[in-house]
Order: sequence, then structure tokens, then C-alpha cells
Amino acid sequence: MQVRRDPGRRDLRLGAISSLALLPLTVALVGELQPPVQASSRAAAALGSQSFVAAAVRRAGPAVVTIDTERTVAVAGSQGGVPSSMLNDPLFRQFFGLPSQGAQPRPVPRTERGQGSGFVYQADGLVLTNAHVVERTSKVTVGMQDGRRIPGTVVGMDKLTDLAVVRLQGKGPWPTVPLGNSDKLEVGEWAIAVGNPFGLDNTVTMGIISNLNRNAAKLGITDKRLDLIQTDAAINPGNSGGPLLNADGEVIGINTLVRTGPGAGLGFAIPINRARDIARQLVASGRVLHPMIGIGMDIVRPGDGTGVAQGVRVASVVAGGPAQRAGLRQGDVLVTANGEQLLQPSQLIGAVEKAGVGGTLKLGVSRAGQMVQLTLVPVAIGGG
Repeated sequence: MQVRRDPGRRDLRLGAISSLALLPLTVALVGELQPPVQASSRAAAALGSQSFVAAAVRRAGPAVVTIDTERTVAVAGSQGGVPSSMLNDPLFRQFFGLPSQGAQPRPVPRTERGQGSGFVYQADGLVLTNAHVVERTSKVTVGMQDGRRIPGTVVGMDKLTDLAVVRLQGKGPWPTVPLGNSDKLEVGEWAIAVGNPFGLDNTVTMGIISNLNRNAAKLGITDKRLDLIQTDAAINPGNSGGPLLNADGEVIGINTLVRTGPGAGLGFAIPINRARDIARQLVASGRVLHPMIGIGMDIVRPGDGTGVAQGVRVASVVAGGPAQRAGLRQGDVLVTANGEQLLQPSQLIGAVEKAGVGGTLKLGVSRAGQMVQLTLVPVAIGGG
């Protein structure tokens, strides 16, 4: 079939072709035109069968779990709405066993229930989640995607990284989700969040990796030692502990918090490589050894008298700690750590973590205009 050169006729054909976004324009102009409805249905079918999101969720979904928790808390006892005139009567209070007037009421136990997410990462029934999901719990119940509800036991948790491991009570093998490599992530890659926000089981949201190595301290979280993955995939209460997947359905992070208020819509996840190491220590010993060198840190600022443009300034030194024993002084500026340039305190923390307890940390130090090389051996937090 030949395309006529009449301009008006050509415009009509182009108008019909524009609705077929998946067809190459050059093919449509020189070949037989497909009926629009038929071509659109074929395109939709192709998209449905090739959706990487659906494939990723099918791969990971059976291992994503709901974690229901119960904890007993003590609350101030109430008087049940009894009129104050009767409460003021000593005989009334004595008869009903109420505390004397002016005394503190006895605490009354109350059960609080919570919910989070997690995922099975080992076939023998080990589940990764956030520490704040299972902290201070007296009962843990794990809900599987197939409807089973399995009792769980907390193997261990680490508050500093907000990670915990739960063991399923029962015979396996259990469905597992493959773990990816968070060290190879790039900004702009797909990110798929799976979890149970607001109790809505098996909710899937999608976005991209917005940024990497977001230090928790910059988010106002000073009691955690974390560098986080930032994503715009929707993360809400109840998503905590659930997996952040890549396009292949591999876990690249553990959803842990969301920014609310100004700047809402920003989600953050713990990189899976960090979580894998923490989980290994929790399973082995029930606790995690975090290294430290014993200094307080600050950034270098213009005019602060350090004489250097960038680095990490030593604000204080802990007496008897590794830093003091190695000769580090208040006012020193740390320029490099194991050969890597230092710009922010978070980079030094990362270098200490990488060296580990008992490892070697070589520091390039600027002191009064002179460069000094020092070697430190980090110790465990709480150790000597």
C-alpha cells in the first residue's frame, strides 16, 4: 500500500498514528496501518507480561511478613469516674482499697499492640526487621502472606542501627527473599517498597533511589549510627522493617523512617549490606560490637584557627580512650582516614566502622600547620 502525498490526507493518518505510542512512526508511515484498538490491546498485553515491578514482587512477596507485637506497660491508675466527694471520704477509700488521699495511685498494667513489617532472609526462619518494631515486646506474632500466623522469638536487636532479628517458631523451609548488594546502588535506579502501612497487608509502592549515604544525624537522629538510602517510594507507618527492592526483586534496603511535615514524601532505608553484617552478629551472639575511638567531632569552619580548608576537627578527647592513647589532641584536624579524604564527621564514623573493633585506623592529622600520622585501634563502645 502506498501513502498518498495529499497533505490533508497525511495529517489524518498521523493523527491516528499518534495514539499508538508503542509503534515506530516510520513503520506506520510506510507499512500497513494496524487497527488502533487491536494494536493498543497488543501493546497493553506486552506491558502487562513484561512488568518488572510485578515480577519483582512475585519473587519477594511470599517472604514479606507482618509483625504484630504486644507489650505490657504500667499506667497511672484511675478512679473510674468516682465523684470526688466520695473519694475524699477516708472510710470509702479504706473499704474499696484505694490509696490514701494525696498518695500516688498504683500503676495499672495495660497491653499495647503494634505492627510493623519484615522479611524472611534465611530458610531456617530468620526474619529481619527494625529494632523499634520489636523493642520491649512480650509477644511477637509473624503473619505470612499465605495467611499463617507464626509465633516469633526476638533473637537480638541493635538500637544503634535500629535492626533486629526474629526467629520463626516452627518447621521450615520458609520462603525467602534474595539479598542484593547495596554498595553497587546508583542514584536514579528503581526502588520498590513492600510492607504493611497502616495495617494494609502487602502494599507495594514504587519510586527511585533519590540519594545515598544520608547520615542519620542530618535528619535530627543523633542516637543512631546510620548512613541511609533515600527514596521517593512511599513509606508510611507500618512499613518499618519491610524490604526496599531493586528491579530484580532483591532486597537493597530495610525501610526504617519517613520524613513528615515540611519536605514530606522522603523515605529512608538501611542499606542491606550493613543490615546483613548486623544480623550475622545478632544471630551469633545476640549483640553487636560497635567500634569507637573516643573523640567528639565538629566540622572545620572558616576562621576557626585550624589553618585548613576541610577536615574533621577534634572537639574533645575521651580520657584513656584509643584516641588519647595514640596521641590525638583537642584542636587537631583529621584530614584522612586509611588514605581516604575526610570532609564530614560521618565519613570518619564510616571509616571507624569499616576498621572494626581491634582493627587498624591510620589518620592523617593537621596539627599547628604540620602533618602528623597516627595509628589507632578502635575498641567496642562501652569497652576500654
